[in-house]
Amino acid sequence: MRVYVPLTLSGLAEAHKNGELGPGELGPGELGPGPLTAYAVTPALREWYVSDDIEELEYAALNRAAQASLRMLAGNPQVARRRVVVAVDVADGAAVADPDAGLDQSALGEVRVAAPVPLSKAAAVHVDAEDAEPDVAAAAAALGAADLGDDDAQFTVDGAEDHDLLWFGVQEIPALIG
Repeated sequence: MRVYVPLTLSGLAEAHKNGELGPGELGPGELGPGPLTAYAVTPALREWYVSDDIEELEYAALNRAAQASLRMLAGNPQVARRRVVVAVDVADGAAVADPDAGLDQSALGEVRVAAPVPLSKAAAVHVDAEDAEPDVAAAAAALGAADLGDDDAQFTVDGAEDHDLLWFGVQEIPALIG
């Protein structure tokens, strides 16, 4: 099963150093204690997105992870303003969706992975281009106000989503974090 793990560039550097993505290891405002949070094509995401096209559904899960990465940036102002998502393959059943979340908009596609995942299982890394940094920084700063219903702040947050994440092979991680 493919899952999408939201990170920051510093979180990616830590995962690269440790050789794995794991709960609680990536520092304040990133992954915290408990299971690893990721995003995947869940039944709730399928129902919300109303599509049978697996590529579209995986893209929706990737975008949910990018939104979670933006939240990590908002809570961690000292890290580079670039969203990061690692696409990782885990065993079926290793990623579990919360059945109580239902169609809760904020939890669509969210899954928990209990055990650390070797970075060698990563299929790709998705990162914002450098030219997205000003929009991502503005979106991270506006996120709190957007959550409270401020339409102008939501417009700013949506501006970050106008930037597609770039695809990188796992072998390119050292260049991304260096």
